[in-house]
Amino acid sequence: MKMLLPLLMLPAFLGSCAQQPLTGDNYSRSEVGTPQSVRTGKITSIRNVNLEGSRTGGAILGAVAGGFLGNQVGGGSGQDAATIGGAALGGAAGSHAGRAINNRQGLEITVRLDEGGSLSIVQEVSKNESFAVGERVRVLDNGRRARVTH
Repeated sequence: MKMLLPLLMLPAFLGSCAQQPLTGDNYSRSEVGTPQSVRTGKITSIRNVNLEGSRTGGAILGAVAGGFLGNQVGGGSGQDAATIGGAALGGAAGSHAGRAINNRQGLEITVRLDEGGSLSIVQEVSKNESFAVGERVRVLDNGRRARVTH
């Protein structure tokens, strides 16, 4: 039973590591039917950025796996120390791995709005949509998330 519990928890932890795409052409279920304001403008600059991934899912999974493996070592107080040490090392390794796996390429897009002023929006690079300086675009904003699209 001790060995079965971590295996049963694995799908939940792996699912928590998955990230929703942050491109301009992806919407979460909660955004469906939510009104958005639309502004138009011209792209004045584009800069490549790195979108850091979440560390939480990897850290939790690593801690559980490390604690489980540490618990298999020795007995008594030595086993307790190995369990704690394994959980700590596994959590640190899982955090690092989760961040590296979930990193994505992004764009910082600055738009000079037709109504005046400028906005800078960061979003994930999309294989379905590319941008160039000087292009006319739309900025969609629902109050929680803004995105640039054609």
